[in-house]
Amino acid sequence: MNIDVEIRKRLDNHIETARKMEQIFDDIHRGVDEVVKTFRNGGKILLAGNGGSAADAQHWAAEWVVRLTHHLERPGMPAIALTTDTSVLTAGGNDIGFDNIFARQVEALGSSGDLFLAITTSGNSENLIRASITAKEKGMTILAISGSGGGKLEDLCDLSIVIPSDSTQHIQEMQEFTGHILCELSELILYGEK
Repeated sequence: MNIDVEIRKRLDNHIETARKMEQIFDDIHRGVDEVVKTFRNGGKILLAGNGGSAADAQHWAAEWVVRLTHHLERPGMPAIALTTDTSVLTAGGNDIGFDNIFARQVEALGSSGDLFLAITTSGNSENLIRASITAKEKGMTILAISGSGGGKLEDLCDLSIVIPSDSTQHIQEMQEFTGHILCELSELILYGEK
């Protein structure tokens, strides 16, 4: 194996996926609008995902609560990662099953006017599908950031940002990029210099 060739291949694949993001420009714009609307109307964002997407949920919630743009003084923006409370996750997994861990939290913490943000590479995670159904029942808006064509979650969402790739790592890279756009632009729109 020639490591230089392999690194170059991965860089080229990343750049190609990034260029394809132009195809979903309007969806990202609508995502920013939805996040801004949620915060402007006094709502909060509940985020969830599995594995690397769970880490993204925590990361983005931290960006909203603390801040992403370091020169910007602003109040915290209400965002909760449903992936962080180990007591709730383990009790839920044990008592009501892993497929219901996020739905139960959405039931307990979500309100009409809130946004449920599902992060998934496949769009087929049962726990995110069930959480989305619960969010819809509560009058929440559902935004999914996925890949691989959007999966089953696509039909449950009010808005879907589908990364134009079937490669898990490239989907994750562009999800991170998209999350930073949502965080940065929403804070600048709401709290940036007028």
